[in-house]
Amino acid sequence: MRHIEIIENEWIMLPDGRRLAARIWIPRGIGRVPAILEYLPYRKRDGTAARDETTYGVFAKSGYAGIRVDIAGTGESDGDFDDEYSEQELSDGEAVLEWIASRDWCDGNIGMIGISWGGFNGLQLAYRQPEALKAVVSVASTTDRYADDIHYMGGCLLSDNANWAAQMFACLSRPPDPALRSDWRAEWIKRMETLPFMAADWLGHPTRDAFWKLGSVCEGYAKIKVPVLAVTGWADAYVNAPSQLAANLSGPAKALMGPWEHRYAHISKLGAADFHSEVLGWFDRWLKGEQNGAEDLPDYRVFMQEHFNPTAQNKPREGRWIAEAEWPSPNVTQHSFYLGNSRLEQQPQSGECIVSTPAHVGQASGVFCAGMRIDNELPGNQSSDDALSVCFDLPLDTPLELLGRAVFNFVFTSDTPVAQIMARLCDVSPDGVSQRISYRPLNLTHHTSHDTPEALVPGQRYYASIALNECAHRLQSGHTLRLALSNSYWPIVWPSPTATALTLDLAECSLDLPVRTVSTEIATSAPAAPQEFPTLGADNLREPAATARTETLADGMIVQETFDDYGATRDPHHGLEVGSHVTTRYAILPDDPTAAQFDSAWAFTFQRGDWRVEIETENSMTCDATNFYLHRNLRAVEGTEKTEILTKEWSQTIPRGLL
Repeated sequence: MRHIEIIENEWIMLPDGRRLAARIWIPRGIGRVPAILEYLPYRKRDGTAARDETTYGVFAKSGYAGIRVDIAGTGESDGDFDDEYSEQELSDGEAVLEWIASRDWCDGNIGMIGISWGGFNGLQLAYRQPEALKAVVSVASTTDRYADDIHYMGGCLLSDNANWAAQMFACLSRPPDPALRSDWRAEWIKRMETLPFMAADWLGHPTRDAFWKLGSVCEGYAKIKVPVLAVTGWADAYVNAPSQLAANLSGPAKALMGPWEHRYAHISKLGAADFHSEVLGWFDRWLKGEQNGAEDLPDYRVFMQEHFNPTAQNKPREGRWIAEAEWPSPNVTQHSFYLGNSRLEQQPQSGECIVSTPAHVGQASGVFCAGMRIDNELPGNQSSDDALSVCFDLPLDTPLELLGRAVFNFVFTSDTPVAQIMARLCDVSPDGVSQRISYRPLNLTHHTSHDTPEALVPGQRYYASIALNECAHRLQSGHTLRLALSNSYWPIVWPSPTATALTLDLAECSLDLPVRTVSTEIATSAPAAPQEFPTLGADNLREPAATARTETLADGMIVQETFDDYGATRDPHHGLEVGSHVTTRYAILPDDPTAAQFDSAWAFTFQRGDWRVEIETENSMTCDATNFYLHRNLRAVEGTEKTEILTKEWSQTIPRGLL
């Protein structure tokens, strides 16, 4: 058995004198080895400790040093956290890579891995071409921070802009561990006093400006020279990047799309797979030089989904694994259908269609990014949302297989200067169960540009096009493909300020489908079932639990509320006890989009022996036709007597502009 040394905390000195905190796994007795870095703000000491335990021991036993580094101003790391994917974060990341390469246990070859934040900055650092970075495994990431992150989609504001900011606000308010920093209290107070108001900062950039272009690798795909393995799951929010990277990177790039949610595949609740072997095979080829054929993998390995009874609860998906040797694939061709009288037709039709739907369409949407809650987060049966939408159906007498991005093209007039449209593709079974295949909104003021949108002139004709999110779905004979259109998709998308009626010119409306046809499937190289992996073995002090409910109040307000108690545990290595829970609430009136409201409340507890701190945060977002109103507050106490350390409130008003 290879001996693994675990360094619980190592200080990485930056050129300006700040220190970043790292946890390191080193295989001993084999000399210098390649390294795998994950660089996050989520706190190695408690936030990702359980997940890290499932990966880095496996990597170390396979001959890699594993390094988990906390971004500046998070965990025990020095400095101030400023924003996600900032210049400070990325320049510090370059210094971290240089530091790792200089260690006497590293052979100078480093790979980066990460899901979400770490998947983003792995690509972003590859874009900057640091010498030591030789390969990347990027999970649930994006190539375009404006188009495909948690803030905006199709120029529409995602409610997760506020929700994610609320979660980061709570996470960034947590203290350093006194066992590692004697100045923990002063550092903690300084952090809480200076927390960035990220919801307001992000909302202050409603167009695709320089703020979002920083860190968007689509600005120059050719700058990424190192091999990239891009991985995501269909239940995740970040489904577009893998195929984009496989299609656009000039170096070795492979895409892997499973049924998974926003988790590493080996710990997925929707069909776990052997993530470790995929990662190690990639890094063995590009960090160790092993001729294992990683470069010969199919460009795009995909879990092709099929219809199942969709519910909000986590459960495995139905489907099969396929592979495309090259991407884009000659097996996928565009088939155009045309909008008619509630149907999709083979030829262009005439006439008009009015899309004017209530603001609460989207109650069956699930959460934006499944995998962040404990359960009750997936899209359910879409038939209730379909009933409130304008639908166009294509009954099928033969199976239909889709792989890629469907495109909805349309000509419209609007009766309001700011309007949005949502397009959903659904697979409807013979008994009427509607399963969402893909979706995407468009802020119609962005119909020509996300950089320079313009208010609509009521009554004027416009052309627009929506490339729906990537999908892989096989519809069975006897099922119906449905295009569902609405003016809103709450609570995923924040509604436009006024109820809208869009008039579509059916003669100019079409749906282009990416139809896949193959005579002989190639070998899929599908991920195997997960092998055994280590777990943290934390003492369970409080069991996790989750609830979700929807109710209609006396005034007609529709309220969705979720509660997630993430439980409480004691770390077996250093004894830190951590507990947390969160409540979220979304409310809207069907006939008044300005009634939209988001609220969340987080609570954290930390304890070891006589030391105890508690943090409570609250966030809210409301609006009227002119402005967004953001409010947040924080309360931190210490000890069993709950001595108040800090109480602070922030409020900010942001003009809506064309949102």
